[in-house]
Amino acid sequence: MGLALLGPASLPALAALGGDVDSVQADGTHLKAELRAATPGAGYSVQQLELPSGTVVSEYVAPSGTVFGVSWHGPTMPNLHQLLGTYFQQYVAASSLARHNGATRRHFQIRQPDLIVQSGGRMRSYYGRAYVPSLLPANVTADDIQ
Repeated sequence: MGLALLGPASLPALAALGGDVDSVQADGTHLKAELRAATPGAGYSVQQLELPSGTVVSEYVAPSGTVFGVSWHGPTMPNLHQLLGTYFQQYVAASSLARHNGATRRHFQIRQPDLIVQSGGRMRSYYGRAYVPSLLPANVTADDIQ
């Protein structure tokens, strides 16, 4: 897979999980994200965005234009409300039921039939991913979302 580095250009749109990549205009502005790279994949494409904090967000987009997964890594956590879009309320409800003790502070996981969120890290080194299993294109697995 080749990496097409497009350089830092203002990004007018950042699609939320489950959203249409062409229809979400306000998100990129809200996050003040810059397009870092776009990579074509086998059966999907990945858009990498760099937030002002240095955190990199990758959006996994199906050929239909639907964002089926997002991942992040960097010194700060991204705005999950913005990234998860309509799945955010489901995330909040599920996270309120999850165990929050010393063992889960660094590693957090929500596994539901239609939403998987995995997050971890420590100060200045956060990472995670979220995806909707039913939106994964054919021949794409959860392991492709990194």
